Amino acid sequence: MYNRLLDTFLMAADMGSFSKAAEKLYISNTAVMKQMNLLEEQIGVSLFMRSTQGIQLTEAGMIIYREAKAIIQHSNEAIQLARKAAEKQQYFIRVGTSFLNPCKVIMDLWSKVNTLHPEFKIQVVPFDDDHTNILSVIHSLGQNFDIIAGVCSSKQWLSRCQFYELTQYPFCCAISRTHPLAQKKKLQIQDLYGETLMIVKRGDGEVIDQLRDMLEKEHPQIKLEDTPYFYDMEVFNRCEKTQNVLLTFEQWADIHPGLITIPVEWNYTNHFGILYSQTPSQDVIAFINALKELEKGKAPVLL
Repeated sequence: MYNRLLDTFLMAADMGSFSKAAEKLYISNTAVMKQMNLLEEQIGVSLFMRSTQGIQLTEAGMIIYREAKAIIQHSNEAIQLARKAAEKQQYFIRVGTSFLNPCKVIMDLWSKVNTLHPEFKIQVVPFDDDHTNILSVIHSLGQNFDIIAGVCSSKQWLSRCQFYELTQYPFCCAISRTHPLAQKKKLQIQDLYGETLMIVKRGDGEVIDQLRDMLEKEHPQIKLEDTPYFYDMEVFNRCEKTQNVLLTFEQWADIHPGLITIPVEWNYTNHFGILYSQTPSQDVIAFINALKELEKGKAPVLL
């Protein structure tokens, strides 16, 4: 990074003697003199006044002395920074995204993680929402993409991946914009009397099964219509077409333009977080650990 002859030059200037500098540097007196002659030749000026009593810096030598120390310090600092940058590993995370599993939450988290860990790089990979093949998508996490964000209490999902919970979302209801209930800001359970509620069929999610139990036992005036375990656009289309009510979440409010999402006065929530492979890469493990670090250092991960 800098001319190593400057090290010998500084030592000779500090000692006031070539021979004493040679002793400190563990080289011969002749080697020191040859190096200084070479340095003066390279620079094109005389750096020392030589006498039998020793050496003194010339005016040019004093300038080089001052600047050489700054040059060496700056060079050493630059080397250290370069080494740290080289040691810092780059992590690449492929984020799956779809209508029902949009990547916005992950991207928002990444922007926060990135302030502390700029080594994380993100690639967004789209995929289709299809209830017939979503299990294969979950099972293949780590192949086409590494992580997705979504609500998850599905036993079938959780048996095929790992899940890092970020928060919980309350269950809401989606209703056609032309439905009489669409004018309400919040629904009471009694508002659903006489309605058909489209809800995930029993057996795959403990929370949804508990909600079904409550409705069946305490509110038989609400007709329940089973949906597939995993929603796709056809479920939302059916809701709008039939004027039925659909169990949903606030983050799906923009899925279908003909539907409006309304909160319900009940205490049922579902888990929301990041799904990733049962055998994640080191990059994914590092990202999840960074999220945990972020969560410990502040208020909730999600705003």
